[in-house]
Amino acid sequence: MLKRRRPAGPRAKSGPPADSWVTPATTDLFKTIAGLKSPEETERFFRDLCTIPELHTLAHRWEVAKLLDQGVHYADIAERTGASTATITRINSWRRFGTGGYRLLLDRRKARSK
Repeated sequence: MLKRRRPAGPRAKSGPPADSWVTPATTDLFKTIAGLKSPEETERFFRDLCTIPELHTLAHRWEVAKLLDQGVHYADIAERTGASTATITRINSWRRFGTGGYRLLLDRRKARSK
């Protein structure tokens, strides 16, 4: 007999709430980042905040998101970036169905390049 699993969500007992990443500390971090006034300030802050591998991981995800938005095929993205198709799929899912952060910045980037 199969056991029925409880759906994950804010009240699920099997794990943390879906929005558990939103804490006073993360909110303060995001407000701090929003207060940066230039790309140079942002570079300085992120270099102090993150390790080099963490920065490369963030940049890698952003590169994959841009290529997906340009309609580049998964296999080509994997070849160009070295990302696994599982990672590309996950990023595409966040890009399409996430909180809208990727879409917001991808659209702004397109508008600036016109």
